Amino acid sequence: MRAVVTVVGKDDIGILANVSTACAENSVSVDEVTQSILDDYFCLIMLVGIDKMEITIDELKKAISAKVPGMTVHVMHEDIFNSMHRI
Repeated sequence: MRAVVTVVGKDDIGILANVSTACAENSVSVDEVTQSILDDYFCLIMLVGIDKMEITIDELKKAISAKVPGMTVHVMHEDIFNSMHRI
């Protein structure tokens, strides 16, 4: 099982490291990452493996948000993401 994590906000040092740390602390594997900086905004999309995760997706979102205050964080199960974006 996988989830999609998005993080957007003002660029700062260590955002990717902080998000990855929150994932590792909760037994979530980082499978794929794409990031870019648009003007002064940092944009991150991750596909993460949640098979070994022992918390809820909402709790994962809170854990990531705590590591990157001021950023907008979304976490969604991959099945829901795919259903929402299927034509």
